[in-house]
Parts: sequence; structure tokens; C-alpha cells
Amino acid sequence: MSTHVGRHAASMLALVVAAPLPLTAAAQEAAAYPARPVRIIVGFTPASSNDILARFVAAKLAERLGQQVIVDNRPGANGIIGTELTARSTPDGHTLMLVSTSHTMNAAVNKLPFDPVKSLTPIAMLGAGALVLVASPSFSASSVKQLIEFAKAKPKAVTYASAGTGGINHFGGALFAHVAHVQMTHVPYKGGAPALTDVIAGQVQLMFGSMPLTLAQIRAGKVKALGVTSAKRSPLLPDVPAIAEAGAPGYEIQTWWGILAPARVPASVVTKLNSEITGIIKQPDSAQRLEAEGAEALPMSSTQFGRLIVAELDKWARVAREANIRAE
Repeated sequence: MSTHVGRHAASMLALVVAAPLPLTAAAQEAAAYPARPVRIIVGFTPASSNDILARFVAAKLAERLGQQVIVDNRPGANGIIGTELTARSTPDGHTLMLVSTSHTMNAAVNKLPFDPVKSLTPIAMLGAGALVLVASPSFSASSVKQLIEFAKAKPKAVTYASAGTGGINHFGGALFAHVAHVQMTHVPYKGGAPALTDVIAGQVQLMFGSMPLTLAQIRAGKVKALGVTSAKRSPLLPDVPAIAEAGAPGYEIQTWWGILAPARVPASVVTKLNSEITGIIKQPDSAQRLEAEGAEALPMSSTQFGRLIVAELDKWARVAREANIRAE
């Protein structure tokens, strides 16, 4: 009996001695990370808001990690193609993805080849900002009230462009039509940049575009800014009214950006990446850059960002039902 107890005690001691080894290995893994260049996947075309911010973060992150950080554009299906690629990548922290609000809207209108919560790991939040309702210079309406009057007089005659079906530009237009009690025609593109190009050319009349994408074109006079989608006016466009105050009470929609990784990335790597990315967006020049792009820095822990994603998934599922937004 005593021999058995002795062997059992020896076995337990061996387990206790061996237990810290995996933690030590994990700590070593975090210390060695990144072991090679890091890739940030962007599910949209170059010059889109996601791409602009991804390249900004990549340059800063490369300095802090001491490794090259590459932006890999994989446009299509409103970011779903790039997100699926991310979800299927090796979960070692060397593949990341910059996502925006569209990530939480896709599930409301599409059957996804991945689970937006279980297939991915939230890493860090970057910032949030308003969209801008812009119109082609050739469009007759120059205010939200004029737009509503025109759309009511000619149902479905007004066209609005988006970066893809079920994305934030689409939701922006569909929610506006719902709140303003008008009918408009959605014209999806394979990215924000080509969509805006056709608005500038007058091929499509409107777009609910992000600040990073539209600000330069607004300032250059290539599009007309009719309203911002936040509850109050934006300090970046103080002369442009909030859509809610300009004729569509209750209208509000904002975009946000954050970094995800595949599921099962080591916790130590998540912690390291969150720390580095949060450090980046807390820098004065980064905050200024985000503000210049129409966004406010909004640092969060990985857990907090995860909670935001879950809340947004619920919100946009409800909006899709109420505004009858469907994949086309």
C-alpha cells in the first residue's frame, strides 16, 4: 500500500514539475513572435477606407515588431473572401485582418462560410467615425431635404453606390430609405474606390461613403457632401449637417475598424499584439491621423472588442429585418 502511495506521490510530483513547461514554451513563443513577416489581409480594394488604415497600421506595427508587415488585398463579397482566408490561416499571429463594421453586417444578409465569432479572434480596436452622404456634382439635389423630395417624386429613380451588397454603404442607404420613407435603387460595386469613382462621374447619384474615402474628394469639389451619418455634426465637416437634423430624424450609423486573427491564436500573442496596436493608436500622431481620416481613436482590450462585435451582430440583424435589407 505504501509503495503504491509512494509511486502515486512521485507521479504527482512529476506532473507538478512538468506543468510549467508548456507555459514556458508559450512565453518563449510570445517572445519570439513574430518569427517572420506579418500579413494584414484587407477584404477590399486598394484605396478603400480599410486599405488606407491597414497601411497606416502596418507601417507603425512593423517598426514596433521589428518585422515586415505586409498588406494583402483580397477583395470580394464585401470582405467575406478575405475573412474566410483569415479564418482558415494558421493561428500563430502571422496572419491578421483589418475589418470594419461591414464584418458584422455580412451575417445579417449572407450565409457565411465561417462563424463571425467562433472562427476569429478579436485582437484590437482602432477607431470609429461617421459616414458621409455624398452626391455627384451633376445630381440636382444639394441637400437632404431636396434629396427626399426628389426621391418621393420619383420612386426608385435615385441610385446609390456601395462597396458590395450587405456592407455599410448598402446599410447606410437602405436605412436612410427606411427612415425617410423613400425608395432608392442600390448599385453594388467590388469596392469603395470604384463606387466613388462612378459617383464622381455621375454614373450613380449617391454614396454613403467613409470619411477616409470621401474627404479628399469633398475638399476637391468632386462630390457634394449632403450630410454626415453621426447624431451630431463632424468637426471635420462643420458646415455639413447631420442627416438626422437635415430631414431624416433618428437616422444614425457609424463605422469602426479593428484587427482580427484566426481562432485559437495563443493568448500571449493576442496580448502582445493588443498592447502594440493600442500603443500605436494612443500616439498623438496616430490620433491626429485617425482624426484626419474622420475617425476617433477607440482603444479596447481584446475582450471588449469581442463584446462589441457580438453587440453589432445583433444590432445589424435587427436593422436588416426592419429595413428589409437582403443579399441581391
